[in-house]
Amino acid sequence: MAEKNKIYFVSDVHLGAPALKNNHQRELLFAKWLDDISHDVAELYLMGDIFDFWWEYKKVVPRGFTRIIGMIANLTDQGIPVHFFTGNHDLWVFDYLPQEAGVVVHRHELITTLNGKKFFLAHGDGLDATDKGYLMLKKIFTSKRLQWLYSRLHPNFALHLAHSWSKESRNAKPLTEKEFKVKSEGMYQFAQSFLEKEQIDYFIFGHRHQMAHEDIGSNSKFILLGDWIRNFSYGVFDGEKFELKKIDFEGHSR
Repeated sequence: MAEKNKIYFVSDVHLGAPALKNNHQRELLFAKWLDDISHDVAELYLMGDIFDFWWEYKKVVPRGFTRIIGMIANLTDQGIPVHFFTGNHDLWVFDYLPQEAGVVVHRHELITTLNGKKFFLAHGDGLDATDKGYLMLKKIFTSKRLQWLYSRLHPNFALHLAHSWSKESRNAKPLTEKEFKVKSEGMYQFAQSFLEKEQIDYFIFGHRHQMAHEDIGSNSKFILLGDWIRNFSYGVFDGEKFELKKIDFEGHSR
């Protein structure tokens, strides 16, 4: 049996995205990936927007995702920590996933030490101080009063409303690899500023649906994990080095 010594990071799977036609295939592929890493995973970090939309009522949770929740529960049942960072699409995770699947939910950024290296971990939304519009939107989304009002809606209508909004945002044209300038990103600039007060070995974010593995400062790395819409990418840390990897649609790493 392989030694469980690797730490995996994945973000922006967007399971159930209404704008995408290959949701079933992507879910099967993600389930296969979870099964493939189960032989050597020591910890798993789900870095936000794993679900394209998630809302919990007191007695109702979204339909679907049975395979994924079962795979995650299988890992936590074995004593493998699974960390779930809320993203801007699935920030309304409350107590269902911790109770049913055993995940540890993080609603804010986390600074932690893994195998002697210091990691700054976050989905990444809200770290760009110049994005005033989104910062205001996030305040609305996290308002307890507005959450209570939204939960009064019938689930069929509430999820239809959310999926309609999500579909519009997903149809926006993404930046090409050539157009994307990582050092101009608000998250990169946030990390630069943070290094002025505290040393971090790895900044790891999702949110932007882009892949990046850049030097930042004198001895730090800035990581964007990509997504499972175009890139099918993930990060892995073996205790000495961090790698960004992709899998193809048959599930082979490359």
